[in-house]
Amino acid sequence: MVEMEFKTKTLHLIDNLKSVCANYGLGNDGNEFKIITQVFLYKFLNDKFAFEAKKLNKKVAKAEKWDDVLTAMSDEQFEMLTLEMNPDTAKLKPTHFISYLCNQQSKPDFGKLFDDTLMDIASRNNDVFAVKTDGGAKVVLFDRLSHFVADESKRDAFCRAIINNLSEFSFERIFTEKFDFYAAIFEYLIKDYNSNSGGKYAEYFTPHAVARIMAKILVPKDQQGKIKNVSCYDPSAGSGTLLMNLAHAIGESRCTLYAQDISQKSSSLLRLNLILNNLVHSIPNVIQGNTLLQPYHKDGRELKKFDYIVSNPPFKLDFSDFRDALDTKANQERFFAGIPNILKTAKDKMAIYQLFLQHIIYSLKPGGKAAVVVPTGFITAQSGIDKGIREYLVKHKMLAGVVSMPSNIFASTGTNVSIVFMDANNKGKVILIDASNLGEKVKDGKNQKTVLKPEEEQRIIDVFSGKKVEDDFSVAVSYEEISAKNYSLSAGQYFDVKIEYVDITPREFAKKMKDYTENLEKMFDDSHKLEREIKKQLAGLKYGK
Repeated sequence: MVEMEFKTKTLHLIDNLKSVCANYGLGNDGNEFKIITQVFLYKFLNDKFAFEAKKLNKKVAKAEKWDDVLTAMSDEQFEMLTLEMNPDTAKLKPTHFISYLCNQQSKPDFGKLFDDTLMDIASRNNDVFAVKTDGGAKVVLFDRLSHFVADESKRDAFCRAIINNLSEFSFERIFTEKFDFYAAIFEYLIKDYNSNSGGKYAEYFTPHAVARIMAKILVPKDQQGKIKNVSCYDPSAGSGTLLMNLAHAIGESRCTLYAQDISQKSSSLLRLNLILNNLVHSIPNVIQGNTLLQPYHKDGRELKKFDYIVSNPPFKLDFSDFRDALDTKANQERFFAGIPNILKTAKDKMAIYQLFLQHIIYSLKPGGKAAVVVPTGFITAQSGIDKGIREYLVKHKMLAGVVSMPSNIFASTGTNVSIVFMDANNKGKVILIDASNLGEKVKDGKNQKTVLKPEEEQRIIDVFSGKKVEDDFSVAVSYEEISAKNYSLSAGQYFDVKIEYVDITPREFAKKMKDYTENLEKMFDDSHKLEREIKKQLAGLKYGK
């Protein structure tokens, strides 16, 4: 009941912030997502600070106004308290509190005070909370949000409207909630801002059903709580849905996340997702940059190898401007199956997923596991780079299996997708699942998408993990069988053809044969009659009759 109440209040806050943006001409503006996500983050960090302070100081916990007690502390007392806090907690000063800004609203230049407050928080927490670019620059927590309002005379009022919405309730009672709570909040928070907006890389939001299936197959139930000190990587991380689900399956304190994505927007959303899910320790490993051209994560001079890799890379994209820069001797081992050529027309359909897939294989530790979303065409292509990658996986015996998903599982793309699971330790059977007939079709805005029921998700996970064979749904095949089928990873190509036999008496058989014979004779006679009629009509046309 408490969870539902606070979930409702949180969603209401997000809606109110969007209304404020709309009232000041920023609705659907390119900067609206920055305002909404950064204000939400400021509120979250503020309340998290109060939550941690109350755990450490009884006087603060019992006070009617916790912020008054903290403000009354000496600088030394306050500093000692902040040093004792969980390192995931942002370092704040009393002048950073929402209550302090509420009390300053009548002062002139309130918009500037609001912006200065955010920038000071960002500066004090730069080492822990800043996202890096592949060039070494740091993307700080906050922008000067009032500057997004074009009319300077309205900036103070805009910031007052924001602060008044933030003071209505506290997040403190939800900090003990679990992953699924924050996943739903995060999805609602970014639902209008994480679509394919035509950027350099498409920003796909991976459906939670797909993310859960990937995580639960990579980390089976009997291994949960036992894995520790592992590295998890996504080279096209987007807003981090796949990494969050994987970290939750392993245990947030048992893994370190690494991510790279070319989109600044995606990297900012990923940072927010990490903060919400107690993964602040991984923020320094979030890199904004071109993974294929400048992969950032390294051990010495060599690219870093990871225990777990998850990815939903862009499928088709124009990368012609840096294609030749990849085609070097230094990259031959990483792109072992080849680099797609620049198309003469429709360059935006260059198969960039092939490069991400090869990069993932190259970045996997010898005993590592990976799950990658690919277009379903990849699993059956008869030649080219696709076949070369599949052949590599089979010859090196590092396949766990493939799940072909229902069409429209992604509402934003009509491309059919499959999930390729890699496991360098799997030297036995490979499980292939055709889940294309599962799910229920629902409307999602103007699009139609397929939604899996919880029991269908679980069926996929159970069949895969147990390598179960089910008629017209799954097969378990050897590497040798895959080689014999031209390295096809489509379950349907391995299903047995079933012939239904029916027992009948000799008399029934004779009658059926007689009926077939009579039907054939009738069809034969009819065809001759038709032939004679056509010849007669043609003769009439010839002599003008």
